Amino acid sequence: MIGLLQRVTHAEVRIDGEPVGAIGSGLLVLVGVERGDDAATARRLLERLLGYRVFADAAGRMNRSVSDIGGGLLLVPQFTLLADTRKGSRPGFSGGADPAEARSRFADLESTARAHHSPVAAGVFGADMQVSLCNDGPVTFWLTASPGSRV
Repeated sequence: MIGLLQRVTHAEVRIDGEPVGAIGSGLLVLVGVERGDDAATARRLLERLLGYRVFADAAGRMNRSVSDIGGGLLLVPQFTLLADTRKGSRPGFSGGADPAEARSRFADLESTARAHHSPVAAGVFGADMQVSLCNDGPVTFWLTASPGSRV
């Protein structure tokens, strides 16, 4: 499972011009689900997201997590993170989970996030979404969690 996280001052997801999720200061996370990811993988990714230290402490160092600051978490499913771009001029997506499995894993991630953090907002799996954000820094990190990784 892949989480491309961006530290933001604010972020919003819209569908057909209507807002479906928004946060203030926190993390916008674009989420890709790989073949073989399971519920434990989703939990491990969430653990990494909530504990990853990307917010400044009093000394200005990145020593605080989104949980430490009480920031928002906006989860957005994005299958294009799984693109294989090594050859040709068209990406391949064979590494991605099939849509039903990916939907289930994203739902696992979202429900577990809502149980362990607040505020949490999310995009809609399979929808054509428009995402707006103000990346703070800019700060962007690529996190992964693999099936069988320790929780």
